[in-house]
Amino acid sequence: MNVSLNWVKRYLDVDMNPDEISEILTTIGLEVEGMDTVEAIKGGLQGVVIGEVLECGKHENADSLSVTSVDVGRDEPIQVVCGAPNVAKGQKVFVATVGTTLYTAEGEAWKIKKGKIRGEVSEGMICAEDELGIGKSHDGIMVLPEDSTVGIDARDYLKLENDIVYDIGLTPNRSDATSHIGVAKDLAAYLKINHDYNKEVKMPDLSSFHVETTQLVFDVDVQDADACPRYAGITIQGITVGDSPDWLKQKLGVIGVRSVNNVVDITNFILHEYGQPLHAFDASKVKGNKVIVKKLAAGSKFVTLDEQERSLLADDLMICDGEENPMCIAGVFGGIGSGVTEATKDIFLESAHFSAKTIRNTSTKHLLRTDAAKVFEKGSDPNICILALKRAAIMIKEICGGTISSEIIDEYPVEKKPVVIHLKYADVQRLMGTNITNDEIHEILRALNMQINPVDTGSIKVSVPTDKADVFRPVDLIEEILRIYGFNKIEIPSKISSTLSYIAYPSKAQIREVIAQVLASQGFYEMMNLSLIESSYYEEDAQYKDGLVYINNTSNIHLNIMRPEMLLSGLTSVRHNLNRQQSGLRLFEFGRSYKKAEEGFVETPTISVFLAGKQESKNWMDSNARVEQDYYSLKQVVHNVLSKLNIAKYQVSEIDDERWSFGMKYHRGNNTIVQFGKVNADHTAKMDVKEDVYYAEWNEEVLLNAVNQKVNIQEISKYPSTSRDLALVVDEHVTFDQIEKIAKKADKKILKSVQLFDIFRSKEHLGADKKSYAVNFVFENAEKTLNDKEVEKIMKNMTHQFENQIGALIRK
Repeated sequence: MNVSLNWVKRYLDVDMNPDEISEILTTIGLEVEGMDTVEAIKGGLQGVVIGEVLECGKHENADSLSVTSVDVGRDEPIQVVCGAPNVAKGQKVFVATVGTTLYTAEGEAWKIKKGKIRGEVSEGMICAEDELGIGKSHDGIMVLPEDSTVGIDARDYLKLENDIVYDIGLTPNRSDATSHIGVAKDLAAYLKINHDYNKEVKMPDLSSFHVETTQLVFDVDVQDADACPRYAGITIQGITVGDSPDWLKQKLGVIGVRSVNNVVDITNFILHEYGQPLHAFDASKVKGNKVIVKKLAAGSKFVTLDEQERSLLADDLMICDGEENPMCIAGVFGGIGSGVTEATKDIFLESAHFSAKTIRNTSTKHLLRTDAAKVFEKGSDPNICILALKRAAIMIKEICGGTISSEIIDEYPVEKKPVVIHLKYADVQRLMGTNITNDEIHEILRALNMQINPVDTGSIKVSVPTDKADVFRPVDLIEEILRIYGFNKIEIPSKISSTLSYIAYPSKAQIREVIAQVLASQGFYEMMNLSLIESSYYEEDAQYKDGLVYINNTSNIHLNIMRPEMLLSGLTSVRHNLNRQQSGLRLFEFGRSYKKAEEGFVETPTISVFLAGKQESKNWMDSNARVEQDYYSLKQVVHNVLSKLNIAKYQVSEIDDERWSFGMKYHRGNNTIVQFGKVNADHTAKMDVKEDVYYAEWNEEVLLNAVNQKVNIQEISKYPSTSRDLALVVDEHVTFDQIEKIAKKADKKILKSVQLFDIFRSKEHLGADKKSYAVNFVFENAEKTLNDKEVEKIMKNMTHQFENQIGALIRK
């Protein structure tokens, strides 16, 4: 938001260095992101002075030119060749002397030089309005009043002022500071407390407002009071629409607002003065002299001021005429058919308060981020609607002429009352971290125009002005007090005390640190995804749709739920990197998923790991070779993490979650420690990821409970191990866990590990409801070298048990 210092000074008598004001604004929560010096006219008319034409005659070599002698306040007059038809002896004029830099309407600089024109010396230029940038006329030179003083600078004569414009990063909670008056009030509060300032903010004088006739009466019908809690309006007849006066153009131009015409410029001026958006309708185009505030059917067509036809949404609030024809998207953008033009004579002026949620939804969905919408979505003050309406009506009468031709219409069924907050002095001191006195608290609250009523010796009740839409809790009020008291006044203790604390292993922080180190050492990068995601990804998914946690996200209406799981939000990061030619992705995240439960909500801390794309090969013969990351790459990572945490005893089952096309889960009963595998192609396609993705996730709480704190150390065996592989064709319902149990029961002495390394399904080769498990068995004897006969005996026994207990067929 751009704030003009000169504009603020209309309401606040303050004579301080602009840099000091910048620091104060930042201190009170209006962070100044930039500060520029802006000239009312580019170049400031440096070198332009008032001159008097002493002599004027025709140029001997050009009938359209005149040769003049001009007194510009120097010892001798200068000669100027002028092409204006209205130049004459005795005139007071603006003269750009040699060396002056002027600017075209497009901002291009050009310099006045001494030269010859058709043989006659010219030592300057007598200027027209457009040449100086103070108007558009080029019909002739500007002729000044006879009493104008020769030799004085044009900038002093025109009373041009440079201005300081602050670029304020206005946060969503500062609904009270969306205007110059709002900034002035906040600045005044700080100055009263910290600089002994004793003046009040000078509000615009509205005493001249009065209704002159009631010849143009309008009716208003608000059909959605939730979306439009207050709607006010008035009619003005007999206006003249044209250019705005220079002062108004300059005020708006300094803060970057383009001049349109005098009526529209006045509504924009009020918006930036009061923080109250207004809209002017051509009264002759409002059928039935009636305004209806309602929502139209979804898909209704409406042409906005930018000449674009828009398809309305069901939640768009519209301002319609008496025949329910749409004229304006309420609080956002006007329509092309009812706006003010040069032919307009009578207007209906609207001043309303709209629901912040309604305006935010409409403005973001239609990509119409107008100044009015930005004010409404922060929570405008409904109690200034009439003040702004009167101010605008007075200005329109003064600048555009006309008469106020109706009483003020004010549809305000439920008045917004000030929020009353019970504030305890002890809470203020505790949260601020300083011994602020009760009297200081009272002074700050009064400086913020808040009313105070005592409750007891330890607390008060505070009435908060309705322009502070975000202040409704004691902690919000304490923040207001701290802003004005001054963050820099909070003392930093000279001594810092700390107590050594001992946390028994394993703690969540320790486990996270261990896992992060393991993953980082294997080439992983940590990512931090948003906890928000689009509901459209899950609303058709029976597994999640009933437990979705919806939020009202005014910053991005599409991200409207908390993520119910970690996969899809992680795939957005995978997509982002792959789309930027990043390959060999290895990403991990410590995050949470959220779901709705019968009693409140459930947050599940989760550790997620993603692999995608090709990774650099370790082959020394070909440094450019890259190998595809696959299921076994992920499995190695999973085992490295579990090994580091000393987690060895768990059950192994096939994954039964549709997020994976295949994979495994390690669990203890119903508590899943980790599940991992290849992501289902439907999910990668949904997120527009074109590579195969492998994904693992740990439930952090289950993982924490599974950590084995006892570490057993034993000597590495002197004797070699040996391994055997079996391919077992089993029924679909048979699990790997059953196979592992049978194998370990067959031999408890030298069988060291049982690992599943492949699953194969084929109706053609194996038959219906059949699958093939490829299993690896590792044998080792710590006392001697194993021979084939010993191993084969165990393998034969295991094979027999597989065939008898689970009906396995051994593939050979």
